[in-house]
Amino acid sequence: MLSSSSQSPLAGRSVQTVRYELITLGDELLLGLTANTHLTFIGSALGRQGARLTRNVTITDDAEAIATQFRESWARSDVVITTGGLGPTCDDRTREVIAGVLGQELVFEESIREAIEARFKRLGRTMTENNLKQAYRFSRGEVLPNANGTAPGLWVEQDGRVLVMLPGPPNELNPMLIEQVLPRLARLGLLAEREAYVQIRTAGVGESALEIRLQPILQPHGSALSIAFCAHAGQVDVRLSSPTGERSLAQLEAVAAECAQSLGEDFMCYGHDSLAKVCADLLRAGEHTLAVAETATGGSLANAFTDICGASKFFAGGCVCYSNESKMQLLDVPECLLAQHGAVSAENAVAMAAGVAERLGADFGLAITGFAGPCGGTKENPVGTIYIALYTPCGVWSRKLCQPGPRPTVKQRAVNGALDWLRRELVRSSRRTADATAPGTADCQRIPGHQQG
Repeated sequence: MLSSSSQSPLAGRSVQTVRYELITLGDELLLGLTANTHLTFIGSALGRQGARLTRNVTITDDAEAIATQFRESWARSDVVITTGGLGPTCDDRTREVIAGVLGQELVFEESIREAIEARFKRLGRTMTENNLKQAYRFSRGEVLPNANGTAPGLWVEQDGRVLVMLPGPPNELNPMLIEQVLPRLARLGLLAEREAYVQIRTAGVGESALEIRLQPILQPHGSALSIAFCAHAGQVDVRLSSPTGERSLAQLEAVAAECAQSLGEDFMCYGHDSLAKVCADLLRAGEHTLAVAETATGGSLANAFTDICGASKFFAGGCVCYSNESKMQLLDVPECLLAQHGAVSAENAVAMAAGVAERLGADFGLAITGFAGPCGGTKENPVGTIYIALYTPCGVWSRKLCQPGPRPTVKQRAVNGALDWLRRELVRSSRRTADATAPGTADCQRIPGHQQG
């Protein structure tokens, strides 16, 4: 049996050759009632540290299905990860079935019972007897404490393999994987101790155009450099690695820095930060505050910022104003402006951005209005038309976007477009602040609102 305190029989092998399989359990996944975010999160986390998830199988809660799939995965894999089926109800069978396949007994763990009882007490709820089902562990295994739920994870090292069993809820699974599972796998030599690649994140440039722009920098490295492009909504990531080991981490970072320099404002950040997080860091660095006003995106823009810890340091607040009356009452948008230009217009977007910034006393104001569809739209402004406005200490501008698609897609693209525009302006603002310290540099003046392409 493997031991986390001794060297793994797999040690000495390349991390890339270690076979990982993921079994996601739950009828709710197969019925489409719950999204399988486990695959995305676990696959990404393993990939960052040099391993590849070879296979993911989603199966029902049926005991025979669990046993059949686990035997198959266990026979051909080095590490098997399961998610779900560790809870207190009758359809949670994963622990019992896999214990039978491995020939291990389940033993009652008093410390788990105490942790479950303490959690119910903190929540002011009465613990039912069936919760004690979660207090069993493998006789030759270990417990992974669950700080955010009642079902602990389980860790087994047997037959030269590792089994990791995690609860299904993402708010429980995700921190357990990052804080407990990945460090243990790294100590066994089954993962790299750090990220296996250097990533640069870009915004505002397409995947194919990005490749062409970076070719003069990347091509000279030939096979010594592995390059992967990954497109997301509104951004593209470039991952640089050296599987052969010919390029050190410092050399990879130097190549990434050269790419970032050549991309200018299209370079967003190194690593994995979101657009909102990059904007938040720039706002905090400049000691600026932001307020937002939204119609078509319905609060998504504000939510992007309030998802960030410490948002109150830079985020003054936001207004979701769907009706014209709410725009007039909350943002001081003139009634005559709405009558003349309409709610979906550059003029209204400018008024919203200026109004929310002035009402909430923020340095920057960001506004979105438009037709997200599928209904609405006009000949001049069809569905997918979005107007964004940005209020800054130096002026206020608007921008028109035409991004047709399903309603959720239009909303997300509108948010990404607004965030990227804010990011670029904050980068320029930081440069102007630096330049303002030079002799003879004048402070910028308030500019009347106008439309910018």
